[in-house]
Amino acid sequence: MEKNIFDNGTVPSMKKLFVISALGKDRPGIVNQLSKAILDSGCNVEDSRMTVLGGEFALILMVSGHWGAITRLERQVPALEKKLELTILAKHTEPRTAGQDMVPYVVDVVAMDHPGIVHEIADFFASRGINIEELSTWTYPAAHTGTPMFSLNMTVSIPAGVQIGRLRDEFTGFCDNLNLDATIEPARQ
Repeated sequence: MEKNIFDNGTVPSMKKLFVISALGKDRPGIVNQLSKAILDSGCNVEDSRMTVLGGEFALILMVSGHWGAITRLERQVPALEKKLELTILAKHTEPRTAGQDMVPYVVDVVAMDHPGIVHEIADFFASRGINIEELSTWTYPAAHTGTPMFSLNMTVSIPAGVQIGRLRDEFTGFCDNLNLDATIEPARQ
């Protein structure tokens, strides 16, 4: 049996990656049935995010397996979509190449809720070439007053060449102008 070898003499990885995104009415058993289909096809869940937003269940996950297992899972997607009453999008992907000289930082923001907060924060970082790696937001009523509050937690990748003190000062001024309480700190790994 001949091995498949690249021109540079390395053997290609047999592990393939497949990303699945699903959305539908929340009910018990969705994760159980999806994870069983993944297991039964010979794949493994490598990374996932699942949540309920309003009455909707939302999921994105990355599975791995050899090409035959991924193909088995991919062929099941239309049946799973119908059986679970979900809208499912699936796509082959490649391993992410780590950004060299990137330093992860965690950003936390709390403010009285109003439209545009996510956009303004995303624009602040995008305009400086800083990538948002993860982002979670939620609203809640303030204790005692019931005022609608907004909270944001995100991880950003800051290029090592960025002067963090200057960035922190710019971010603090930006947040003060928008009346946002915020912190930016190195991620604890």
